[in-house]
Amino acid sequence: MPSVGVREVYHFMSIRCEFFGQLPSGEAVSRYTLTNRAGAHVSILNYGGIIQSLFVPDRNGQLGDVVLGCSCLADYLPNKGNLGALIGRVGNRIGGAAFDLNGVTYHLYPNDHGNCLHGGQYGFNTKMWRATPIENGDEDMLVLTYESADGEENFPGALQVIVTYTFPDANELKIRYEAVSTKDTLCNLTNHSYFNLRGEGTGTVLDTEIQLLADAFTPTDEKLIPTGEIRSVEGTLFDLRQPRPISTCVEHMAEDPQLMAGQGYDHNFVINGTGMRKFAEAYDPTSGRVMTCHTDMNCTQFYTGNMLGGMTGKCGREYGLREGFCLETQFAPDSIHHPNFPDSVLRAGEKYDYTTIFAFSAR
Repeated sequence: MPSVGVREVYHFMSIRCEFFGQLPSGEAVSRYTLTNRAGAHVSILNYGGIIQSLFVPDRNGQLGDVVLGCSCLADYLPNKGNLGALIGRVGNRIGGAAFDLNGVTYHLYPNDHGNCLHGGQYGFNTKMWRATPIENGDEDMLVLTYESADGEENFPGALQVIVTYTFPDANELKIRYEAVSTKDTLCNLTNHSYFNLRGEGTGTVLDTEIQLLADAFTPTDEKLIPTGEIRSVEGTLFDLRQPRPISTCVEHMAEDPQLMAGQGYDHNFVINGTGMRKFAEAYDPTSGRVMTCHTDMNCTQFYTGNMLGGMTGKCGREYGLREGFCLETQFAPDSIHHPNFPDSVLRAGEKYDYTTIFAFSAR
């Protein structure tokens, strides 16, 4: 096994594999880079399934890295902001760090003000995933698999998870999430990438214009746990159905208790429609980059990096507040406690199968 600091390079078809570092356990972490015919490329770690970099062109055809991340493994330990990581077994928050299912109460790790956030103490963002690179015409893919044991983080059922990253020539990053459990359980998988379309390390995303095709959102209490209400965005700062600069929320934060609670957007939006459909578009006026987002999931968490800090980025300095934004497709947070929310219960033997696409262009 190579020692830390030594890099070995392998090639699987058109996918490049490099040694990225070594965990304290001694396990070697690899970085897989998928490059399309246009020269755009995405790099993914088998530790945490982390999207470490994503280079796409601006309006002048210049490639730039549009996700926050770290240049070495040590800076990901711990990954305080979950930069680029796969999240599970249950993304977002479970109120009171407990839930009842089939007459049994399950107590979880309270890692967020008495609540369980992003899977508990050691979520999927901390796991080593088995990586399989696959060449598939103009759609090379990286298939990551992980088997979560029955009782891991006190969730019931052995959960087999497959996450497939695809990056075709059209500059579309596709993420397909699949899972099946041996027992009824909770499952809510997502990816926690922070995007900055002007480029990683260039400052805040306040100038980014965001559009969310959502007529409603789920208000939260002061601990960011949904109250159970599904509220119309009409007449509020949560009405993002037409493009609006992210700076709007900061400038008018004091006018809305919901924004004050999260110090910006950190809320679940209920996506209009069903099936695979467009749910968001982001535009950076400086670079001209556009990110158009599609999913067949019910909801998305729009988070504007209000608590970023404490991690050294690829730019060589510590990230500050609002240097990236997240669009985490999901079931609504704490849905197990709100019967009126879409159900995050995965029944034994049933298939969990959802896809999210981030498509990049420029204007």
